[in-house]
Amino acid sequence: MTSLDDFARIGLQDRGLAVFATSRSDATIQASLVNAGVLAHPTSGEQVVAIVAAGSSRKLAHLRARPNATVVARSGWEWVAVEGTTELAGPDDELDGLDEGGLRQLLRDVFTAAGGTHDDWDGYDRVMADERRTVVLVVPRRVYSNG
Repeated sequence: MTSLDDFARIGLQDRGLAVFATSRSDATIQASLVNAGVLAHPTSGEQVVAIVAAGSSRKLAHLRARPNATVVARSGWEWVAVEGTTELAGPDDELDGLDEGGLRQLLRDVFTAAGGTHDDWDGYDRVMADERRTVVLVVPRRVYSNG
């Protein structure tokens, strides 16, 4: 059975790169390349797939209207897809139970879960705030693969 552990393993083989898909109001699909990782939801503790999106991104507008997404990690011919509902945590999207310090830590946690490292976390925090970055948490409904 395919799991989020498989998503994390495959995703990290390609530096956390994944395809993230949302639906537009006309029911067409918008897809983009993102860095994604698996971590514990900051309030429920449930395992989720998470990305960080720029505050001005279209994907956030789509998710605010239609909170569902699919994210696909791949390495070579091996892939894992996760479909689920989304929750947003950012300066324009409060997540119950998460304060400003919790958001700052969550942004860091998503970055590292996707394989990132940083030498200047204070600088990272400033950029995230300046760009109004938002964490997208995908709560899995379906996880499937070609394996």
